[in-house]
Amino acid sequence: MKRRVLMAGMAGATLALAGCAAPQAARRADTGSSHWSGRLSLSVDSNPPQSFAAVFELDGNPEQGELLLTTPLGNTLGALQWSPGTAVLRDGAQQRRFASIAALTEAVTGAALPIDALFEWLQGRPAQVPGWRAELSQVAQGRLQATRDAPLPTAQLRVVFERPSP
Repeated sequence: MKRRVLMAGMAGATLALAGCAAPQAARRADTGSSHWSGRLSLSVDSNPPQSFAAVFELDGNPEQGELLLTTPLGNTLGALQWSPGTAVLRDGAQQRRFASIAALTEAVTGAALPIDALFEWLQGRPAQVPGWRAELSQVAQGRLQATRDAPLPTAQLRVVFERPSP
């Protein structure tokens, strides 16, 4: 329950920070960064089961970036920012630091999300992640599904997204 509340708080910060994304467009072209937006859901088969859904804005690349999460109504849930050696979760007035984006996503959701692979998967490119398998057949239609079978608990990540403009 605590994770669900935390995840709910994370999505609102996402939209607040997303309003600053326009100046990043030129920078993205220079740094190999990309911008993705859409909806995502994560279900973790823990005891009790955990589930989370949010609107997202993803900017950057596997080495440095930002994931903003909001509710469908635009309330901020949170913002995740990462760079080499650090990851920060902003949830309202609170800020928590982690050693990596994997550690941050595991603390928040119960499943370390493969952010590095997510950038590849969103572009329809396979990326091998131990324990994860991605279904990329619908990426051209803006749909991605990935399943984590190991380590337990299993997890399902579903993403519906808009493809970035060139």
